[in-house]
Amino acid sequence: MGAIKILMIDDEMMFCKLVKMNIELSGKFEVYIANDGKEGLRTAKKILPNVILLDIVMPKQDGFETLVTLKKDPNTVSIPVIMLSALTDDKSVIRASSLYSEYYVTKPISAEKLIEKIESVLNINNG
Repeated sequence: MGAIKILMIDDEMMFCKLVKMNIELSGKFEVYIANDGKEGLRTAKKILPNVILLDIVMPKQDGFETLVTLKKDPNTVSIPVIMLSALTDDKSVIRASSLYSEYYVTKPISAEKLIEKIESVLNINNG
């Protein structure tokens, strides 16, 4: 089996690069980056990642709209989505859960904790 493909959809480029570097160091993951929801949707359909890390606050299309579109598309509906956001309010957490995200984690998060969440989601969906 090859590297596990992760798509990170987030408009904070430096954050994306840092997460990509730290996660790929494990040797288990290949991280792709999209900087807004629309680009993320195109990339998701193209690469069919194993997991999507999705920010909420982004230009052009926010994470909630992106999540709804992902879950309506037969090609991407089964891809687990981990919301990765700086928003900590209950309303955002509840909304993400109601739209079928697997986890909601807040920034900042260590690479180790993020990898744990990714592996947990994969075990849930593969087991």
